[in-house]
Amino acid sequence: MGRFTVDVLIDSGRCQGHGRCYDIAPAVFGEDAEGYGNVPGDGSVPPGDEREARRAVASCPERAITVTEGT
Repeated sequence: MGRFTVDVLIDSGRCQGHGRCYDIAPAVFGEDAEGYGNVPGDGSVPPGDEREARRAVASCPERAITVTEGT
């Protein structure tokens, strides 16, 4: 039986640097030197941070974040 996973990806072409993602879910998202959101590592959401990741996705005004779920 596999583990349920959630992954996120930021479209850097759409991100405008509002910072909502890393304010809402700092364990999932980071910021680059110019204040744009990024996803450290491979995009895997740490267990227990899925809810905050989904809130960050919903809060992005440019809809620049994609979330995928799997096992």
